[in-house]
Amino acid sequence: MTHRERFLRTYRFQEVDHVPDMEFGYWDDTFLRWHKEGLPEQINDNTIADKYFGFAPVLEVPVNLGLLPPFETQVIEETDRHRTYIDGAGVTCMVMKDGSDTIPRYVDWTLKTRDDWEAFKERLNPDDPARYPDNWDEIAEKANNSTVPVQVPCGSLFGVIRDWMGFENVLIALMEQRDWIEEMMEHLTGLYISVLEQVSKHVHIDCGTFWEDMCFKGGPMISPKLFRELMTPRYKRITDVLKRAGCDIFIVDSDGDITQLVEHWIAGGVNCMFPLEIAAGTDPFQLRRDYGQEVLLLGGVNKRELAKDKQAIRAEVDRIVPLVEQGGYIPHVDHRVPPDVSYENYLYYLQYKREALGIPDPWANGRPENLLDHFKDTVSAQYMAM
Repeated sequence: MTHRERFLRTYRFQEVDHVPDMEFGYWDDTFLRWHKEGLPEQINDNTIADKYFGFAPVLEVPVNLGLLPPFETQVIEETDRHRTYIDGAGVTCMVMKDGSDTIPRYVDWTLKTRDDWEAFKERLNPDDPARYPDNWDEIAEKANNSTVPVQVPCGSLFGVIRDWMGFENVLIALMEQRDWIEEMMEHLTGLYISVLEQVSKHVHIDCGTFWEDMCFKGGPMISPKLFRELMTPRYKRITDVLKRAGCDIFIVDSDGDITQLVEHWIAGGVNCMFPLEIAAGTDPFQLRRDYGQEVLLLGGVNKRELAKDKQAIRAEVDRIVPLVEQGGYIPHVDHRVPPDVSYENYLYYLQYKREALGIPDPWANGRPENLLDHFKDTVSAQYMAM
């Protein structure tokens, strides 16, 4: 059974030889710790780490749904401890230079007024040919003959606007200038539909992916009512494009407690929830009880348990086995693995998870002798990084 067949059959609640062997990734400071504990220093980013650990890949169609051209990235201040810079979205950010703070601190925002939007949206032209790779025919042929799942990005309706404006600013604008937020969401919807219509003419897509990150531990950043009014109909228009071409799996990446939004994502055609943060209150068992086979699940292994002892790791894996057996669920750590998880514990987690779920050891017959060169030269598939 190919990984593409295994992935599709899992999410269609059909029998498989074993559940796909997938994980989400690692924070930069996790690599810094693990290098001291035995991980080769060359394994220093998520793509190469996924290959090193032997996880099943996903081929992503490389279309560009973002700003074209992006803003020029430039450093505006640098000290011994931090670097302040303008990123590709025009947002001013600050990061710690020692890698101890992976998430940037935001200093200033690109969109402050509606006048800013008028100039900004020129970078969101749906007809820009740079949205597609030059070797389109080659990529399409490779994707259509792929033995791994083929996915395409489907965009973001709230998350990117929040990134351009800032969290507080977008929420105030929703109350005081709702028509402006709707205009931005509508423009983005048109962009995504335009690109996906072109993709679906050439490539058979197995899975579409959205990114939002719009929930805290206490629930969503906007009310379910606002979500249903502003976002659900636009999601449906986007997902319908790929559904007409035979795609029936749509993943949304949102941290926090997503419970109140799940029914509204499903109504918009977005049916797979990811990464299912346990400590934030998202319970994949409850989602399955509430929505049955309407909902697909990805993630849901509590990262906090991996930081404890081997008994806790075994108990956490054992906890999710009954849900895996129901189908429609691919388990992995419920966010990027944090640095409080030791390298030893993580290796034990992978070993025990594979044993408990009947996943073959990917290196049972030994790794290639030129292991690191092998990873660097392997470009046949990109790994999931939503």
